[in-house]
Amino acid sequence: MDYGPVWMRRDYWESLCHRLATRPWQERSQAAKRNRVAHPEKNVYTSGSVSYATHSQKLSYELERAPTFCELFDRTHKRKGTDDYVSESARMIVNYDRRMADLYVEGTPQPDLDPEAWVDAVGGPRKG
Repeated sequence: MDYGPVWMRRDYWESLCHRLATRPWQERSQAAKRNRVAHPEKNVYTSGSVSYATHSQKLSYELERAPTFCELFDRTHKRKGTDDYVSESARMIVNYDRRMADLYVEGTPQPDLDPEAWVDAVGGPRKG
């Protein structure tokens, strides 16, 4: 608690340290830690600390237009130098996006979620 970030006021730092030391915060922190350990494939993102918004801006500049969902998703969920997605979950999302593109012609309204397309993309219901 003695050495906070140089850019943060000392009273803010102390307040933050006290809040992070409370029982409810510690319980939530431990639950999140257990979830990350139990499901490591759900926490894979190839962009480090770079936000989606920053990636979107960079991609817009490179493409000279707004990137599609798939282009942005590929940028943030594919291993660098390969064409492999970082997890099975990422692959399922891309399969769903492709299925939706097949079902709904560009320019026609499409639902936020199409359960049948989702089942087609992920291979049906699973336990767990």
